[in-house]
Amino acid sequence: MHTVAVVVQHGFAPFEFGLACEAFGLDRSDDGIPPFDFRIVTPDPGTVKSNMGFSINIDDDLAFAEEADLVVVTPVPRGSWHRIDARVAEVVRRAVDRDAWVLSVCSGSFVLAASGVLDGRRATTHWMYADTMARMYPAIDVDPDVLYVQDGRIITSAGTAAGLDACLHLLRQELGAEVANRIARRMVVPPQRDGGQAQFIEKPLPQVSSLSLAPVTDWMLENLRLELTVDQLAAKAHMSPRTFARRFKADHGATPAAWLARQRIIHAQRLLEKTDLGLDRIAYECGFGSAAVLRQNFARVLGTTPTAYRARFACHEDEMTDAALMDAGPADAEPGVAASAVLEPVA
Repeated sequence: MHTVAVVVQHGFAPFEFGLACEAFGLDRSDDGIPPFDFRIVTPDPGTVKSNMGFSINIDDDLAFAEEADLVVVTPVPRGSWHRIDARVAEVVRRAVDRDAWVLSVCSGSFVLAASGVLDGRRATTHWMYADTMARMYPAIDVDPDVLYVQDGRIITSAGTAAGLDACLHLLRQELGAEVANRIARRMVVPPQRDGGQAQFIEKPLPQVSSLSLAPVTDWMLENLRLELTVDQLAAKAHMSPRTFARRFKADHGATPAAWLARQRIIHAQRLLEKTDLGLDRIAYECGFGSAAVLRQNFARVLGTTPTAYRARFACHEDEMTDAALMDAGPADAEPGVAASAVLEPVA
């Protein structure tokens, strides 16, 4: 992915527009991150008004988007959902036809829906508008509970800040986990948020207990290779298993099992990028037990194999040595005590 076009129309939302600029528009080559040919485009170049009372001047029309590797669609005002600009819809359709990436932020998904490219696909949008999208476009499988959805090379994100999660997800696929993590650090945001927007739908914020789970999650990350059970984690948190599982889900938006599985995949990505360790050793270090289980989880989550991922994203300039990796592991981790592939959740 080398070229990125962000489509902006009258009534655009500044924050969501800014997310796309932050993710793809900044030159981070001083951090060893390849820059994109990034342009902001609009159907009619000139002054484009935001929904916050100010305007920006855009010089480029949609021509650049016709050839871009990624087309980002920002939100449009709710009143225009029934009359999407036909020129923008056509750009979106042609991008999908030529197998370019297409990413919508928040209610920008209504532009994709109007273009017809989401028919028969799973997609998401801001939870406030999910029912509206489902009614307007019954051919779309609208999931209101997630932060983003990828279906093929189309990514739709949920409300507002979830657009950044979607952008980092795409950057992770195109540039690898290590580079995506570097970009996230520059933004001072987590590289991967678990859970979905269901936790924000018409619910009070969970009460913060005086007992933080941070020491437990830190310990989990340091001991990914071990078999970790809910009973064991609950004991470390000084809670009952049921209370721990409920509190963990409230704090992290995911069950202990789902959160741990995701962290293991992220660690495997890092080891594939930064070391020459064999798949059996990586499987052990990440708690998958065997290379076969690692391959299964990799294919399920990332849609590729560990070998193919390494071939694409291996970074040898700052390569960790095998000895350094072993030193970084927990002192009580012994071979043959690797975690099982699945952590059973507690209801």
